[in-house]
Amino acid sequence: MPPSAGSYTSPATSAEPQDLVPFYTPKNEDGGASREAEARQVSRPPDKDAKKGSVLTRAIRIVLDADPDDRINLLEVIPPLKKFFINRKIHAAVRIIGENIFSFIIISGFLGPQDPSRNVALFIAWGMWWPSVVLSWFLLGRFWCGICPFPGIGRILQSGGYSFDLRIPRFLHRYGIYLAGFLFALILWAEETMGLKESPIGTAYLMLAILAGALICSIIFPGQAWCRYLCPMGRIIGVGSVMSFTELRADYHKCRTCTTFACRKGTEDTDGCPVYLGAVGVHNNQECLVCGKCISLCDKDSPVFNLRSPYVELIKHKGRSITCTYIIPLLMGSQLARYAQDGVLAHWIASYGPDFHMLIFTILLGTGFLFILAVVHMGGMIFGVTGDAMLGRFSPMVPVLVPISFAGELIIRLRYTLTHLPDFMPTLGRQFGMDLSSMTFPISYKFLAFLDISIFTSATLAGLHILFVFTEKEFKGLVTHGRYLLVIFLMIVVLEFYIVLGIAPILSKGF
Repeated sequence: MPPSAGSYTSPATSAEPQDLVPFYTPKNEDGGASREAEARQVSRPPDKDAKKGSVLTRAIRIVLDADPDDRINLLEVIPPLKKFFINRKIHAAVRIIGENIFSFIIISGFLGPQDPSRNVALFIAWGMWWPSVVLSWFLLGRFWCGICPFPGIGRILQSGGYSFDLRIPRFLHRYGIYLAGFLFALILWAEETMGLKESPIGTAYLMLAILAGALICSIIFPGQAWCRYLCPMGRIIGVGSVMSFTELRADYHKCRTCTTFACRKGTEDTDGCPVYLGAVGVHNNQECLVCGKCISLCDKDSPVFNLRSPYVELIKHKGRSITCTYIIPLLMGSQLARYAQDGVLAHWIASYGPDFHMLIFTILLGTGFLFILAVVHMGGMIFGVTGDAMLGRFSPMVPVLVPISFAGELIIRLRYTLTHLPDFMPTLGRQFGMDLSSMTFPISYKFLAFLDISIFTSATLAGLHILFVFTEKEFKGLVTHGRYLLVIFLMIVVLEFYIVLGIAPILSKGF
């Protein structure tokens, strides 16, 4: 007799050896299963057969999800990468460069010209920083957070003893996710309704607001509490990092003999993990900043930085975290709202004042969020499997939509970059009194259309692949062929909205 949907135990999570569970297993504040359940999935001994073949062959198979259980430790394959993480001076130098760039954005926003065509800070912030952050999700997880300039002043104050070092309150553990999600929604709303991408001073105020949040938390709490619990950018980067090709983890076989937990607690001379995890406490990509501090602190060479399948974490977690369940609908809803206001509704909205624009975008944002949230819940009902003996409740539709959501965001950010890139040098010249008007070039709408279609097609195939793995492997025998097709139909409905609102307007201009 086949197991019921409610009591089904995923093949990926069953029959794990109990003695490999690491000793540090704090409660998962993201609403999912305990870290003990997660640890059992990542602490298995490496499969010796999986390591046969050249590194290049294995890497290709891993990236294509042909061998999802295999990993390649990039710290061994690329020695300079390990040197970068161990040598904290190099790491600090990269942070300082970022701090100087963001200082320029803020100073130029307040003191520079307010004409968008004469202030290059706008392109640096919205045309370089944002797309770089989105691309980093796929390649390096939360590595951007590890070199983020916003906690810089707080780190200086803490090193000088100017921090109360209060214990992290329980409400931050429990509700920090919701606060970060609300702040992220507020940023998206302000970006569109207040014209931040065309306002140097507005962009500077946004940067200062994030800096203030990080600074206040650094004065009150130890480490980088802002980055762990409240940062809206960190929250969305963490969600995007579940699709990353890389992961930072610990080798728990080496950790078993550890008595110091230096990666988490630090040493007498050096502070430990800034977000209170250490390599031994990292079991997903959503929280680790990939700052590499644990690599320099561990005397057992336990931390590894793996190349992995980009689907493995989505499939393993199955959309059970609160972050993914609400951030993904919010992100996708905002994309549909932005596509609509910049496309089919652009001329209509422009004929009215800014107050009307603010109202319409708020309605579009709320409607888009509720629509995608309904799709998530409906998809789960149709799929028919929303519970697991070990993982608890989960939402299988969320992992299917994650690739589409981040493709949509990448398209929006790259569009801004590519349409404003030709004017970067002329703008720089106008701001600093130089004639650089000749240093420009055209960007074809055909190229933009080709890029959009390529990104969107790749994301659609990724979503279909995840759905296939769920149906044919993870929940084999529990999902009927009819239910599988209905979920695909639901995906098609979502894709139609993206095509009509987002892709079609560019196609009409390009062809």
